[in-house]
Amino acid sequence: MSVNSEIQTFPRGRILLLEDDDGVRRSLQLLLQGLGFEVRSFAAATPALADPLSAEMDFLIADNRLPDGDGLSALRTLRARGWQGRAILITAFPSSGVSEAAEQAGFAAVLEKPLRQQVLLGALTR
Repeated sequence: MSVNSEIQTFPRGRILLLEDDDGVRRSLQLLLQGLGFEVRSFAAATPALADPLSAEMDFLIADNRLPDGDGLSALRTLRARGWQGRAILITAFPSSGVSEAAEQAGFAAVLEKPLRQQVLLGALTR
């Protein structure tokens, strides 16, 4: 195998991914793992927040709309437990109200779906 055909990745951190759309979640998980992140992904907030490893994640990427709540509530719950990581909200329905609520909840960025790789990576590494 030639050196040019190998993809070089570096450990970048651990991500808790909350996305209810199976295709989007799987695509994001594969993309982020390919970029060197460790990813724990869930289709809903309740099982993610029940996972004892959620408190050890460096990042949260959460969909605004989940079947059992929303990304805002998930972040508030994590923060109440002392989690200090960087959080990114993703949404297919952006608005100034969503952006304001996300900022008040402590999200570092709000990204509109469909996500672009460079924008997502920039939001994670800023």
